[in-house]
Amino acid sequence: MTDDAFLLYGTRTVEAEPVRLRAGALSADFVNGNLRTISHGGTEVLRAVAYIVRDRDWGTYEPNLTDLIIDQAADAFSVSYSASCLAPDGIRLGFRATIKGSADGRLVFEVSALPESDFETNRCGFCILHPIADLAGSPVKVEHTDGSVEATKLPELIDPWQPFKDIRAITHEVRPGITAECRMEGDTFEMEDQRNWSDASYKTYVRPLALPWPYVLPAGQTLRQTISLRIAGEGNAPAATVTSEPVRVGLGEVGPRLPDIGVVIYPEDVETALANLSTLAALGPQQLLFHFDPTRGHGPDALRAFARLATAHAAATTLECVVACAGDLDAEMSGVADLVRQAGLKLSAIAVSPSVDRQSTPPGSTWPDCPPLEDVYAAARRAFPDIRLGGGMFSYFTELNRKRVPADQLDFITHCTCPIVHAADDLSIMQSLEALPFITQSARAMIFGAKPYRIGPSTIAMRQNPYGSATKPNPEGQRVAMAASDPRHTGQFAAAWTIGYAARVAPAGLEQLTLSSFTGPFGVLASSGEPVAEGSRRPIFGAIKGLCELAGLAHVSARTSDETKVLALAGRSASGKTIAWLANLTAEDVQVDISAFGRGQVVMTPYAITRLG
Repeated sequence: MTDDAFLLYGTRTVEAEPVRLRAGALSADFVNGNLRTISHGGTEVLRAVAYIVRDRDWGTYEPNLTDLIIDQAADAFSVSYSASCLAPDGIRLGFRATIKGSADGRLVFEVSALPESDFETNRCGFCILHPIADLAGSPVKVEHTDGSVEATKLPELIDPWQPFKDIRAITHEVRPGITAECRMEGDTFEMEDQRNWSDASYKTYVRPLALPWPYVLPAGQTLRQTISLRIAGEGNAPAATVTSEPVRVGLGEVGPRLPDIGVVIYPEDVETALANLSTLAALGPQQLLFHFDPTRGHGPDALRAFARLATAHAAATTLECVVACAGDLDAEMSGVADLVRQAGLKLSAIAVSPSVDRQSTPPGSTWPDCPPLEDVYAAARRAFPDIRLGGGMFSYFTELNRKRVPADQLDFITHCTCPIVHAADDLSIMQSLEALPFITQSARAMIFGAKPYRIGPSTIAMRQNPYGSATKPNPEGQRVAMAASDPRHTGQFAAAWTIGYAARVAPAGLEQLTLSSFTGPFGVLASSGEPVAEGSRRPIFGAIKGLCELAGLAHVSARTSDETKVLALAGRSASGKTIAWLANLTAEDVQVDISAFGRGQVVMTPYAITRLG
């Protein structure tokens, strides 16, 4: 608990250090009862094997571990522990876990769970994460529960539904001559493409989503599941050695222009923005994205407030308008247009989305009543004939992938992402950046081609929960999945994540990118109640300001020799000047070779961002 931790993460609570388990070429990190970064000979085989218990809103319980024993020998390791999850109604689910690994490439993770009373859950069992780096589109062998074996491939573009069902085992190539078979016993498993949610993994989980949820684990009835990993083949490589070589930055071809940077403004943010106009001008966003939701009480006062801000700050303006679609669409949309005119709000564009489309429709669920999107967009076009019309999803790429919009009726497409849908640890959030190129490639290839494309607001915290009744409360400022606020947004962590995000999506040629609000839990300025002065600039302010300065420059391909540690974003002006931002994605000092910019080396401190040029 140090001040350094607070500056980095916005909280003095630090994550538990993983315990590195080793058996010959096999290694894994033991963290909070589960396994991360399961590797063989330095190659990541599985991103995680975790025993997960979820509540009725898909929130994840944090089990309390007891009786933990870790034994480490030269050619084997073993772990055992007891754990329990306590539901809000006081009902407890206890389980016993054992993990064993050996130098012959075998790993077994077994859990027996026993509820004291009937225990309600949306999911109780193992989740296995296969990494996406070097595996997307690669061959796999899937053994099904009926014993049949299917030779197939992992999806290259993001699959909206489950690519594989009724799974008993999955086998893939780790490297030439080395294969890994992951066998799952105790229930029926299926796989979903977690890149939909910007997770950097394919997730195989229990139980099938076609079955009802929540469901009840009967009192006194033991639930046993086992995951067995077997790595085999010729030419087993020794464990990789740690290298101290600096991360190298290289520049490549010139590509599309870098996007305009937006800042989302909620009605409750306007007065703060008006009181800090010079700070807003210093930030320099090209776009103000006004969020307007009549289903949550926004009305004429909100639009008049937006109009005052639009008059006071010169920027393009887009109304992010939620529509109820509960009656006559022309009447609803023309009503919004009348209110906009009466408020004196000058708009550059409007994006519309039915309110029900903010909620997820998982596999096997009934789609909610909603007029055809063709009709919704046509009514919006008639009501706002003189400005650009956008559509898509105000939730996440998942929903856009599952309910694809008629792009030919729109001037631009938009969606958001959020990195804490499934996990909220530091590593998972930074790893989520790996999934972003797959999202943009899939969006263009499968949904709307070369149509102008906007992303955001995308923030670490979740502004709205499509998968439950509400976002999770986080009054203590902890690392909580699906929470409406996240302490790391106030720390240097968010600045690095923001630059990393922009770097990952830059090749997609976005029209606009929105990664913050101006104030509030997603803002660049501190809010009341924080341990720093209200209105002071959070570290993310510098990241957003840097992106605003790059907007409109030609994107220059910039790669690093280790993009798990450092990401780079570069742009070139009409005069030929190249400006770049680097982001350290880790909690360690990283030495970076920047000779591509005519300089030598620089040491980047944890989660630092650095401007070059």
